[in-house]
Amino acid sequence: MPIGQRVAFIGGGHNALIAAFYLAKGGFKPVVLERREIVGGGSVTEEFHPGYRASTLAHTLGPLRPDVARDLKVENFNCEILRPDPRVFAPALNGESLLFYDDHAKTAGGIARLSAKDGAKYTQFAAALEKISSVFAQLSNITPPSIDKPSPEDLWNLLKTGRGVRSLGRHGIFDLLRWGPMAVADFVAEFFETELLRAVIAARGIFGTALGPWSAGSTAVLLLRAAADAHPVGSATFSRGGLGTLTHALAEAAKQAGAEIRTNAEVLHIRIKNGAVAGVVLADGDEIAVEAIVSGVDPKRTFFQLMDPSQLDPTFASRIRNIRANGTVAKVNFALNELPSFPSLAGAVGADGFRQALSGRIHIGPEIDYLERAFDASKYGEFSDAPYLDLTIPTLLDPSLAPEGKHVLSAYVQFAPYKLKNGNWDARRKDLGETVIKTIAAYSPNFAERVGASQVITPQDLETTYGFTGGQIFHGELALDQLFTMRPVLDWARYKTPIHGLFLCGSGTHPGNGLTGASGANAAREIIRELR
Repeated sequence: MPIGQRVAFIGGGHNALIAAFYLAKGGFKPVVLERREIVGGGSVTEEFHPGYRASTLAHTLGPLRPDVARDLKVENFNCEILRPDPRVFAPALNGESLLFYDDHAKTAGGIARLSAKDGAKYTQFAAALEKISSVFAQLSNITPPSIDKPSPEDLWNLLKTGRGVRSLGRHGIFDLLRWGPMAVADFVAEFFETELLRAVIAARGIFGTALGPWSAGSTAVLLLRAAADAHPVGSATFSRGGLGTLTHALAEAAKQAGAEIRTNAEVLHIRIKNGAVAGVVLADGDEIAVEAIVSGVDPKRTFFQLMDPSQLDPTFASRIRNIRANGTVAKVNFALNELPSFPSLAGAVGADGFRQALSGRIHIGPEIDYLERAFDASKYGEFSDAPYLDLTIPTLLDPSLAPEGKHVLSAYVQFAPYKLKNGNWDARRKDLGETVIKTIAAYSPNFAERVGASQVITPQDLETTYGFTGGQIFHGELALDQLFTMRPVLDWARYKTPIHGLFLCGSGTHPGNGLTGASGANAAREIIRELR
């Protein structure tokens, strides 16, 4: 394709904006078509109660892959990245708690109050995780190789990754082979004896998945996430003004590079002629002729809602249909009249450190078996009455999100199945909100009385309002059989599709591990090469 031809992007999520930036820099003319009134996909800031704004869905960054952050220079577009320290506060019902700082030695000192053995082990674990995550970082940055006919570049990438594996040494290679398919509960038990410590680290292996800590392969998910941030508890990074500020900056960077961005532009249909894309048809009847289309929405929506699946090869269509993509996450945003208290913090920090200790993420899920029981409920079509929660109170570092003296609390809720056995999500919405309040109140006794209003976002809302098919926030289950060369499906993990000129760039592609921009950047590299 000659440089300068138009490429349509379906969806304005972060991966699509990043890919559009790189295509614009490469001389193409990308037009991003977002069906909502704002870009950002799952990374948006919205007012959910008068005067209260929140990162409606995702509330922390991946973080962005360093090269992506360097290229798009989001700081030039009024995007300030906030990095709270400690990253995570984890309370237990018995009054104990843990704080996870950037400084591993400082964290280890707090762990030693509960277990001297675990305190000594923690810094060793952090070092081992950082070393092994470098291999997964290499894998995350490459295009999955062709299985049948690997190219010279595929072989070179695999050689470089192989060197990374060899650098782990004999014991490291053995650990890598053993840990990948392991249940994350077994993985953390190899290092630690303290239940609270085990649960906080293990949670990275089950977040956003249909896996419990005792599910095989959940360690692979943890290691994939460690590729983006090797800290044992992951990232607590966010942007001032909510994550919508970040995606606004990504959009501005793309526009400055030459991309066109349209909101309220819903794509209804992908036009295909003679096995190749010809254009897109919008909900308002407008039709845009293009030479290529890049879908930032999930594979199931792309192939079964935006086009006639009878135009697909039956084997490919069957594989897409069989992608596991039912969500397990809900979101509740609270408008608080006052900052809630957490009595278990009293023994860990002084009065002056209370606000700082709550400025990162708050982990609610004190034991491995607690996390497993929360997962068990979802297997049978129910949401847990004691869910695993990942909380943030962003107003501690960014008071602009609420009226003066007031606060916002943002809660990821797991596990909440897309399909309920009894009733529907409209009928059960209030029950879910009350369950979250009750769960938090077990650790913060005055929480319920400080809630002024709430917004409950169910898995059904994730599909109908935000466009995540099945309510699956990662566009497809993160599991061993749906990663790397099998993401989204076997034989089609290289961002291309069987339809000539149609590409994928969303989280349903490799590596698909959240708000890092890796899928978008990887896809852009392959799309530019193919179009040229």
